Amino acid sequence: MQLRPLHLITTTTFSVLTAIGALVFVPLYPVPITFQTLFTYLSGAVLGPWLGALSQVIYIILGGIGFPIFAGGKTGFGTLAGPTGGYLFGFVIASFAIGRTCDLRTYPSSARIAGSFILGTLIIYAFGIIQLAQWMNGNVQNAILVGLLPFVVGDTIKVVIAVTIATRLRGILPRTNLYQSVSWSSVAAVPSRD
Repeated sequence: MQLRPLHLITTTTFSVLTAIGALVFVPLYPVPITFQTLFTYLSGAVLGPWLGALSQVIYIILGGIGFPIFAGGKTGFGTLAGPTGGYLFGFVIASFAIGRTCDLRTYPSSARIAGSFILGTLIIYAFGIIQLAQWMNGNVQNAILVGLLPFVVGDTIKVVIAVTIATRLRGILPRTNLYQSVSWSSVAAVPSRD
């Protein structure tokens, strides 16, 4: 299925929102606290798996080619190879997983949406810790200490905020998933809740 104008608009919007989220940060070293994950959660829940992931790919490419949209205004592909690069790549997989989990139900409950965000958070942590540990000479314990523990409380708050927003947006925005079709719509005509 081809990308429609609505797909392009919504996907680009979430790329921009993720970039804005990177500008709001607490400069911890080596991994700062940002609002990026909030928009990563929402990209998957609102756009679905494919467009959500695409929004994060666009964000990474734009930052890689020179736009100062990574945390702290950083830019370039060198950032992707640095201590925070794993988290950025994790955004793509997390957004896809969130969208896929949410879309297993036509009208997912708040609990399912929250569960998808927790799954996405774990994916981001996994990718981030793996690359951060390599950057720290293979010290996984230190990578967890500086790359996971400081973020648990903040990410929990972001999950709560994102669930509230996603529940509302999924109710008012048209679905934009690439894989939706008439046959799927007919199968999913009866609302199901978990």
